[in-house]
Amino acid sequence: MSQKLLALSGSLFSIAFIVIVIGSYVIVAQNTVTGEWRADVRGDAEREPGTIQFNFERRSSGGGHNNQTGFGIRLEELQVLTRDQLQGGKVTFRLVREAGTIDFDGSFNEGRGSGTFRFVGNPAFLDAMRSRGFDFEKSGHGKDVEDRQFTAAILNVTTAGADDLSNAGLGRLDVDDLFKAVIFKVDSRFIAEMKASGFPDLTMEDLVKARIFKIDAEYVRQVHDMGFANSDFENLVKFRIFKVTPQYLTELKAAGLNDLSSEDVVKFRIFKIDPEFVRAERARDPNVTAEDLVRMKIGVHRSRDEN
Repeated sequence: MSQKLLALSGSLFSIAFIVIVIGSYVIVAQNTVTGEWRADVRGDAEREPGTIQFNFERRSSGGGHNNQTGFGIRLEELQVLTRDQLQGGKVTFRLVREAGTIDFDGSFNEGRGSGTFRFVGNPAFLDAMRSRGFDFEKSGHGKDVEDRQFTAAILNVTTAGADDLSNAGLGRLDVDDLFKAVIFKVDSRFIAEMKASGFPDLTMEDLVKARIFKIDAEYVRQVHDMGFANSDFENLVKFRIFKVTPQYLTELKAAGLNDLSSEDVVKFRIFKIDPEFVRAERARDPNVTAEDLVRMKIGVHRSRDEN
């Protein structure tokens, strides 16, 4: 009887082991991405020394679609790949991130490389992110969870970064916000600096704009020094877009304009009103206003177009 029980328990153990193995296999398969890679040392390397520009063409494990993405990765982050290997020969190397691991096979020739890759996601990463309110399975706008996890690995999205962002006081955030934060280098330190500069209620979209247009605490100080201490955030964005600089304002003041509003300055830049134009018009009429100057400039453009 005991032998039969032992045999039965052994069979049950074997079945349980098979189920566990199959279950684990399914988890791995659902978090696997394969595809082809191309790389060029001369891509981002000119702007960021030591960076290799990678382009990935991948197919999700479901086989539903192809996806092409480009990212810069520092050479020092790629395990077993050396600078000498970038000049020529077959290569096998690896990128290990908290979100998962990418294994590369291929070759390089004079700084350009290509080959295949296989990404295996880390299930613990998804669990850790979900516990922090970032559910990769509920985000993505139609993208597969493995695609988003693959992107997280390439960008080096981490739980520490998620914690840092969650504690910055921006309210409820999602996975896309994590990606934006890493891409545009929005962290709690930058957020705190902007709050201390007089902008306590900026959203993630505002902070991304700030990074795109290089608006930081130093630029806010410069705008204040220009005489626009009460400018709102959108005015700062317009100043950056239309290249409103301290030098430009100093030249306008030297030409006799001392009470320009933020809107006036932006219009001046749009219609290319320079100090020479201001001086010429003020020589004809010392009481000419900023609005008059804009109308005159528009009139000059119209007359030229008509001729």
